[in-house]
Amino acid sequence: MIWHPHVTVAAVIEDKQRFLLVEESSDNLIVLNQPAGHLEAGETILEAVIRETLEETAWQFVPEKLLGLYYHTQSISGTTYLRICFTGQVVDYYPDRLLDMGIVQTCWLSYSEVLEKTNLRSPMVLQCIKDYLADIRYPLSLLTHL
Repeated sequence: MIWHPHVTVAAVIEDKQRFLLVEESSDNLIVLNQPAGHLEAGETILEAVIRETLEETAWQFVPEKLLGLYYHTQSISGTTYLRICFTGQVVDYYPDRLLDMGIVQTCWLSYSEVLEKTNLRSPMVLQCIKDYLADIRYPLSLLTHL
C-alpha cells in the first residue's frame, strides 16, 4: 500500500469577531469547516485557497498571511491531511453563485459559538482559529512555486 497525505488549503476569515465557516455534508453528516479543499494539479497553493473559498462561500478571498501547516490523521479512516492555512480578507460577494456540491450553507460564527459546536469536521478547524486568535502569522513569501 502506498501512503500519501491529502494536501489541502484552508482560509480563516474573520470579520467583526465572527469567522466565515461552511456547513458541509461529509460521510452523511453535516459538519463545520473553514472554506477548504484539495490542492489541484496545475495550480499554485495561493490559487487553490482563492478558488476553494470562492467555490464554497461565493466570497472572493485575498490571502494576506500564512497561518500555518496542520497535520492530522483521522482515527477511523486513517486518512492523513496536510492543511496549509491562510488568513486574509474577503472583498466581493457573489450571492447568486452556486456553491460547491456538498456545501449546505455558509455561516459567520463567533469564537464562543464555534466552541459550542460538536460537529467540527476535524480538530484542525478549531486549532486554526486558536492560532489566528493567538496572532500567529507568517509572510506569504515563505511559499515558493517553481
